[in-house]
Amino acid sequence: MTAQVDRTAEAAEAAGVAGAAEAAGAGRVARAPGTVRRRVLVGAAALLMLTGGATIAHGAADGTDGAPAPDGGGHAAHSTGTGASTGTGAGEAGPVGGASRSGGFYMRADGVFSPPGSFVPSDALTYDTALVPAAARIEITQYADRTSHRVGTRLRGLVPNRAYGMHVHTSPCAADPASAGPHYQHRASATADPVNEVWLDFRTDRNGNGEAEARHEWGFRDGGARSVIVHDAQGGAGKRVACFTVPFSS
Repeated sequence: MTAQVDRTAEAAEAAGVAGAAEAAGAGRVARAPGTVRRRVLVGAAALLMLTGGATIAHGAADGTDGAPAPDGGGHAAHSTGTGASTGTGAGEAGPVGGASRSGGFYMRADGVFSPPGSFVPSDALTYDTALVPAAARIEITQYADRTSHRVGTRLRGLVPNRAYGMHVHTSPCAADPASAGPHYQHRASATADPVNEVWLDFRTDRNGNGEAEARHEWGFRDGGARSVIVHDAQGGAGKRVACFTVPFSS
């Protein structure tokens, strides 16, 4: 009789332990959806923060004179405007842009230079790899508001400590350097000058990097500006050593 009572007590105790374990498991299952919901909310918050950061890059991050401050490493992943990603070369990002909170228009396009006919096509073509090496990079920015129009450039990986010329041209780049057409001119003129044209002459530093900016009170005509040409010398002319097709806005 004693043995039977002991076994009955043991069975009851085991049943109690099992019931407690089952109840605890049920509690964990009941809490699981809440945990999933919290994780989803955290993920959504992180996504919202990323989206907000992109908006700041092109909307609220205005410079002291009203222009958005370009973010040094920014590419198409930071797009918040109407521009579409159309870059075709390896490492390239498509143009980005749109309206900024200061009431102007902002566009940025970047490219990686490669010779015409390369396996990976690019909007940035080098015609002289001794002066503009393959894999050198170019970035063009455009900002326009009610009172001013600015075009800027940054280049990386060129010949160190060297002067280059650069101008905005009327047609897209092609294998023939002449395909980019003449300089864009605000008013038709037989002479070339930086007041009537967009000149971006620059000199590279010891690392082969350079930058320049041109400011005017006038903007581009619709479809009139399509590229920039890098020249081997500063001034109004020079050999065409590289070209970058740019979706300038009017």
